[in-house]
Amino acid sequence: MIACHADHIGSLLRPSELISAREEAAAGRISRARFKAIEDRAVEDAIRLQESVGLRVITDGEQRRLSFQSRFAESVSGLGDWDLNAFLWGDWHGDSSAVGDRTIERPAGLGVVEKLRCSRYLSVEDFVFLRARTTRIRKITLPSPSLWANFWSAQRSRAAYPTLENFLADVVDLLREEVAELVQLGATYIQLDAPHYALLLDPATRGFYESQGWSAERYLERGIEMDNAVMGDFPDVTFGLHLCRGNQGSRWLASGGYERIARSVFRHVRAQRLLLEYDDARSGSFEPLKEVPEDKWVVLGLITTKRSRLEPIDELESRIREASRFMPLERLAISPQCGFSSSVIGNAIAPADQERKLRLVVETARRVWGEDDPDGHDVHNPTRRVV
Repeated sequence: MIACHADHIGSLLRPSELISAREEAAAGRISRARFKAIEDRAVEDAIRLQESVGLRVITDGEQRRLSFQSRFAESVSGLGDWDLNAFLWGDWHGDSSAVGDRTIERPAGLGVVEKLRCSRYLSVEDFVFLRARTTRIRKITLPSPSLWANFWSAQRSRAAYPTLENFLADVVDLLREEVAELVQLGATYIQLDAPHYALLLDPATRGFYESQGWSAERYLERGIEMDNAVMGDFPDVTFGLHLCRGNQGSRWLASGGYERIARSVFRHVRAQRLLLEYDDARSGSFEPLKEVPEDKWVVLGLITTKRSRLEPIDELESRIREASRFMPLERLAISPQCGFSSSVIGNAIAPADQERKLRLVVETARRVWGEDDPDGHDVHNPTRRVV
């Protein structure tokens, strides 16, 4: 198992050049080769940023994705017509005058219409690119299979998939093949993103999932079984499961503590690292951590990616100590509460704020756990290597 006390969820802000280039490529005004070069450079910059702040865990910043889950939709046929709003729809809430509430309607034609067929791997190319550019722990993120319940429609999907269960079974198979290929290529840290579990905590967001035909309890039971099937049995691989309550444009979707889902998710999912949103009161208390079994770590998402304010390190240390009342300190870690850019929209903070927050993750881990420098340097004198 990866025993690292400083982590992050995966996505980083997209540079303006990359956002513009994506639009230009979609309109046919620049070549795919030109766009690919800009995209590659954005990934390389994201890797350098993570290394420079001292993170052991490195992702590609999800620079190539429209959304944290879009790689699946881009890699399979049968999902019908979709756009970015297929991943963003809902009643979003902002906590400031600068970022207010926003409603994005569910696309009218959304729904799988044919049997799924995979045309390419989701993230294998991304992993190979990442593997060649850093020697640190490479993390790849994938969507939890039952998150795709959003793409099944009782009206439009029955000819291809008579039931939601039929549809999600094929999603599981495709994601399981993806994981097996990633492991074959040397992946040692794979994270499943599962915000829909926390959305079951809030009646306002739970209603949609129950309207698809399953109760909240059924989603938890079958969802965890599907997650475990995707993770399979790979003893040399650490799997993470990330839970949050929505994260787009510095807005959120749901509120509620983990009490209702803690026993089911924390105890029964096969993931060894639980990455849990905990940056404000909407996430509730740390008491549900008492449900975490002894073979799992919890990564506390104490640092918000939604606002630029930098959390005082003393405050973070205090909250970590508070969490350690419910599980041992040595099995806790710290991260931001979610990605900085769960889609191309990104949160309303500046790149400099993002860098400061990533540095704060590392600094807090060093203060609380004495986390070593990833390159073997003395953390108090970076020019001296530790022998």
